[in-house]
Amino acid sequence: MSNKPGNFNPEIHVTDYRKEFEAKRVTRDCLISIDGRKTESLNGKWHFYADPIEYLLRGGWYKESRYDDQGREKPCDYDFEAMEEIKVPATWNTERPELFLYENMGVYFRTFRYKQHEEGERVFLHFEGVAYRAYVFLNGECIAMHDGASTPFSVEVTGKLKDVNRILVGVDAKRQDDRVPMTNTDWFNYGGIYRDVYFVRTPGTFLKDWFLRLVPGSGYSEIALDFSVDGSKSGEALLTIEELGIKEKVRYEDGIGSAVIKAKPELWSPESPKLYDVSLSIDGDELSDKIGFREFKVDGNRILLNGNEVFMKGICVHEDDVYLGKSTNECIIRETIRTVKEELHGVFLRLAHYPHTRLFSKIADEMGVMLWEEIPVYWSIAFGNEKTYKDAENQIGELIKRDKNRASVVIWSVGNENPDTDDRFAFMSNLASYVRSVDPTRAVSAACLVDEVGEKIDDRLADKLDIIGVNEYYGWYNPDFSKLGRVLKNSNPSKPVIITEVGAGARAGNHGPSDMLWTEEFQEALYMKQVKEIGACPFIKGVSPWILYDFRAQRRFNHYQEGFNRKGLIDADKKTKKLAFKVLSDFYKTK
Repeated sequence: MSNKPGNFNPEIHVTDYRKEFEAKRVTRDCLISIDGRKTESLNGKWHFYADPIEYLLRGGWYKESRYDDQGREKPCDYDFEAMEEIKVPATWNTERPELFLYENMGVYFRTFRYKQHEEGERVFLHFEGVAYRAYVFLNGECIAMHDGASTPFSVEVTGKLKDVNRILVGVDAKRQDDRVPMTNTDWFNYGGIYRDVYFVRTPGTFLKDWFLRLVPGSGYSEIALDFSVDGSKSGEALLTIEELGIKEKVRYEDGIGSAVIKAKPELWSPESPKLYDVSLSIDGDELSDKIGFREFKVDGNRILLNGNEVFMKGICVHEDDVYLGKSTNECIIRETIRTVKEELHGVFLRLAHYPHTRLFSKIADEMGVMLWEEIPVYWSIAFGNEKTYKDAENQIGELIKRDKNRASVVIWSVGNENPDTDDRFAFMSNLASYVRSVDPTRAVSAACLVDEVGEKIDDRLADKLDIIGVNEYYGWYNPDFSKLGRVLKNSNPSKPVIITEVGAGARAGNHGPSDMLWTEEFQEALYMKQVKEIGACPFIKGVSPWILYDFRAQRRFNHYQEGFNRKGLIDADKKTKKLAFKVLSDFYKTK
C-alpha cells in the first residue's frame, strides 16, 4: 500500500530523480574498438538549451509524452526542435558568451535517419568525450549514463532504431566531491559534447577489442596479440602485418584469443617513429591501425627505451585553447608536438590532468614523442568512497582500452598531488595494481608531493610505482629555493624520479628585475637555478616543467593572471615565447 498522498506529483515532488538512471551506467566493458572502422559522424549542429533544474530528468521530458491516456494533448514546456542550435563537438562555454561560466545541465537534441545496410548488423552510438556526466536517450528511452569527461563510451542500440530517430543527451557539468575529479581543481570547468560522436555498424559477430605489442624481455623478437570477439564464441582470426611478412591465423575460444608471434620489427623511437600497417580480421569484420613496436621499462633507477637509457626531456600541457576551450584539432596538436621536438628539443609530454583526445596519441605515434597519460585523481578525491574508486578505475580502464596500441604512450599515471593518507594509499595502490593487471608493458607512476616536514622525497605510494613523479615549486610557492638542494640531498630513492612539475608564473611581455614576481625575468632566473640542480642530481631521470602554454584557471585572478594560469613558457596565444623557454631549450639541447 502506497504511503504517498493523493496529491503527490512525481514531476515536482520526487527529489532522488537521478537514481533511476544508475542502472543504465555504461563502463569500459561496453566500449568497442573503432580502430580502422568505417564510422558515420553525428557531429554538426545540435539543438541545445541550458537545463539548470534538470527537467529533462526530473520532469521526464525525454519521454516526449505529449498526450494523456485519453488522447488529449497536454501543455508541454519543451520543444526540442525550437531550441537554438550549437556546434558538436565543442564546449558550450566557448560557443555562447552567456554560457561561459555555466556549470550545470545542458541538453542536446538532434534527429538522424537509419537504414539497415546488412542483414543482422549491430549498431552502436560512440561518444569520444562528454563533460562530465552524460545521460543518453533514444526515442524516449534512457539507453546510457556515463561518468568521466575525457574517456570514450559506447552503447549498443541494435533493435532500438526507427527510420527517423530522436536522440537527447543530458550533459551534467556540475562538480561534486565524490566524483573524479572532485570540486576543487586548477583548470577551467568546460562542459558539453566536446569530442566526436559516431554511429558505428558491425556484423553480428565482431572484433570488440585488441592489444598488439612487443613482448617485454623477448630481445625485440616477439609480438604478443590479445583480442576479444563479441558474438560467436569460437573461431579464427587473421593477423596481417605485410611489411613483416606476417599472416598468422589465431584461434579464439569463449570470445578470447591470444598468440605470441616471432618477428623482428624496426623499433619505434622519437628519433625514428616507425609504424606498421596492421590488421586483424575475422569472417565479416576487421580492425586496422598503424602500430609501432618498442620496449619501455625501468631497470633500477634507469629508464630504458629499446634498451637505451633515456632522460625524459619533457613538458606538461593542458587541453585548453582560448577559442576552442577543451576541444582541439589536428593543427593544434601537430604544432604542439613540433614545438616540443624541434624548438624545445624535448621527447616527452605529460598530458595533464585527464585523458586528452585520442588524436593526440595517434599523432604522437606518427611524429615521435613519448607520452605520460593520466586520469584526474586530483588533490582531495573522496579516497574512502567505494563509488569514487570505481569511477577512477573505470576511467583509467577506458583510457587504457583506447590507447594501449599507441607506442607513444609509455607511462600511465594514477593521480596528482594527493596527501599521503591511509585511504589515499589504499585507493591509489589498488589503481596501480589494476593498471598492471591489464597492461604490464608500460610504467605506472603518479605525480607526488615532497615531504616538506622531512625535507625529502618520501611517499608510501612510491613502493607501488615504477617511476616516482615529484611536483616541486621551490623558488615560487616555497620562496626558499635552498630547500630544493636539501630535499635532493636527503633523498635516496631506489627508482627513477621525474620532476613532473616545476616552474613559476610570468605574464608574457611583463618585464622587470629578476627578483620581481610575474616578470619574464623572474621566471627565466628560476628556470636557470632549477635546471642546474636537476641536471646535477643522479636519480632524476626526467623533467616535465609546468607548463607549455598558459591556460584558463578559475582560481587565478590577480591582475597578471586574469583568469589564466601564467606558468606557461608560451602565452595562451600559443605563439609568444617567454624568456624561460630558451633556458629549458638550451638545457635539453645538451642533456
